[in-house]
Amino acid sequence: SEAYQITKDPFFENVVKKTLDYVIREMTSSDNTFFSAQDADTNGEEGQTFVWKKQEIEKILGEDSEIFCIYYDVTDGGNFEGNTILANNINASSLGFKFNKSESEIQNIISKCSDKLLEVRNKREQPGKDDKVITSWNGLMISAFLSGYRITDNSKYLDVAKKSIDFFESNFEKNHILHRTFKNGKPKLNGYLDDYAYMANASIDMFENTSDPKYLLFAINLANYLITHFWDDSSNGFFFTADNHEKLIMRPKNNYDLSMPSGNSVAAHVLLRLHHITQNKQFLEITKKIIESQATSAAENPFAFGYLLNVFYLYYQKPTEITIINDKNFELVSSLRKKFLPESIMVLVKNEKDLATLSKYSFFSGKEFQQNKTNVFVCKNFSCSLPLSNLSEIEKEL
Repeated sequence: SEAYQITKDPFFENVVKKTLDYVIREMTSSDNTFFSAQDADTNGEEGQTFVWKKQEIEKILGEDSEIFCIYYDVTDGGNFEGNTILANNINASSLGFKFNKSESEIQNIISKCSDKLLEVRNKREQPGKDDKVITSWNGLMISAFLSGYRITDNSKYLDVAKKSIDFFESNFEKNHILHRTFKNGKPKLNGYLDDYAYMANASIDMFENTSDPKYLLFAINLANYLITHFWDDSSNGFFFTADNHEKLIMRPKNNYDLSMPSGNSVAAHVLLRLHHITQNKQFLEITKKIIESQATSAAENPFAFGYLLNVFYLYYQKPTEITIINDKNFELVSSLRKKFLPESIMVLVKNEKDLATLSKYSFFSGKEFQQNKTNVFVCKNFSCSLPLSNLSEIEKEL
């Protein structure tokens, strides 16, 4: 999603769509949550469900197979144990030049062929799934769907994210905790730091896209739970387990951002974002303590603190606060969503009721809702622009 925001290259948008559509089709439970994993092999053969032979593709696709095979680098010898894993290595415009067709014609052919092959693939024996639902991973997936929604304007992705986060919000309201895992809708194990931090971050993302106050409240409640049950004031960091978790020989901590960002880094990001929305000073103070406690380590080994260094930047630079009031001007809203603005907090307020509820926060106070007009406020260092409705004027402020 970010690659598309930076480059506006349709290739990246297409990757996002295909990935999210796959998750919807293959990895989503009846509870609208996301499964953990899918096996690599079927019947003991790795990739059996997903690989192809060139002759098989030619038989299914007929005359369109030549274009498809070039697009996905399908050869007689294959690229994986005599079969082919479909991997695009040429753009549609180059193929259009070769076959005297427009880029859109090539894309339509590829799309039509892909649908035919998917129909065949779905009839094959499918790999097994780990249908365990892990809360932290679902938080990441919710944020991913919201990123996809922003760059595609496809409300399908927003709806999927909303249904998923509503499941966790409802369970938190009922049980007053997040659980680590769910199996067939039934919770198991108390949540860890990552579960609370990732889900709180996803809830802020959802709030930014919907302005529904319940998602802001969910994020605030999760943040308060983190501070009450995970915070270690003696060393200025979050434990991995809560104080009401099963007793361990020692309560571990993980500060390193590796293949997954650490719960400490994401929690700091959550608290910083919430501070700028709510002006809760405690959230800012704890963020500052985390940054100060990790500054030396991050300077000595920056590759192990990639996510936290982004939080450092946001803390010292201070985010640009963008409030979009009313989505009446769809083109304007869409253009802003598609911009790469990692140093910003951008909230779209869709209706007058939400604005009235949120007006107790300085982020939203003093801003009026006009029924037939979209106004944008850009704020930096406690100073806000006049209401803007022209994209070029907004870009100057950004």
